[in-house]
Order: sequence, then structure tokens, then C-alpha cells
Amino acid sequence: MKTLPDYLEHNLKIVSIGLNPSPVSVKAGYYFANPRNRFWKALNGSRLVDAELQPGEAAMQTLFMKYHIGFTDLVKRPTRAGNELRVADYREGAAVLKERLVEYQPGIAWFHGKVTYRNYLKYAEGMEPEIRWGRQKYYIGKTRVFVTPNPSPANAQYSIEDLTRFYNEMVSYQVRELFGLGTG
Repeated sequence: MKTLPDYLEHNLKIVSIGLNPSPVSVKAGYYFANPRNRFWKALNGSRLVDAELQPGEAAMQTLFMKYHIGFTDLVKRPTRAGNELRVADYREGAAVLKERLVEYQPGIAWFHGKVTYRNYLKYAEGMEPEIRWGRQKYYIGKTRVFVTPNPSPANAQYSIEDLTRFYNEMVSYQVRELFGLGTG
């Protein structure tokens, strides 16, 4: 199965976790490659980066090497839409994701969408709590969890401005945690 590579290593500040790769992204070779996906616009408008990045493999390397932001997915099997995923995909993917997050211990596990986080919790942790946007009360090992709306064009109810605001909240949360200022 051809899929996207994981961008994972120790000492990452953030690991971005999507539901699963799209065939467009797999063919292009980088995350969020669909030109209608709002990730890159929201990222460039946020405080996560200090210079505009053009979508592509070079931007992925910059995010990984300069900003210490990694990338992976809950499920590695590419599909055109999330509703094509099966329970077996979630079971396998959630177990692998948990293992990798516990091994690499990034500062924040950044889940794109409640569906992604809900399926992680259900199949890796055996929990089905209510999920709200933003920081979560559960950790994965020592890793804090933050959930933002999925930037997919299928999730158009959230604007680029909404996404950017959530990304900036994650930056603020990370800074407060790093400097011991609490999470208030």
C-alpha cells in the first residue's frame, strides 16, 4: 500500500495527526496536498510559523527540521473520504499511533478533527468521552493533546480564520506549558 511517510522523531514540539491520507496527498508526496484544503493557509496565518511556506515536500522538511513539527495519521490507508474507513482500520491505526506517540513523546499531539481524536480514544484507550475543541484533559503517555477542526474542504463550516484562531490557541497553550504558566 502506498501512503505518506511519517515525520516522527524524538523531541518534536508538535505532531500533526490527520484522519488518513487522501490519494491526492499520497500522489503529491506531502500532507494536505489537496489545493482546496485550508491547512497551509491557516498555518501561514498562524503563529506556528514565522515565514510563509508554499505547500510541498520542501515545506514539510522545513516544518520538521526548523519548527519541530511532525506529521502522521490515525489510519495510514488512503481513501477519498473518511467514511470509506473500516473499524479494522481504526483498531490497527490507533494501536500503532499510541505506540509511536508514547515512544517519541512530542510536546503536543495535534488531532485534526473530533472524528480523528474520537476514534483514537475509542480504539486505543477504550474511552468515549465528550470532546471539545482545544486542549484535552487526557494525555498520551507524557504528551498533551490538542484538537482543532479538520482543515479538509469537506469540513467547510470552519473558515480559514477559525482554523488560524485554533492554531494560535495551540501555540499559546504550548508556550504557557513550556514556561510553567499553567493552562488557564
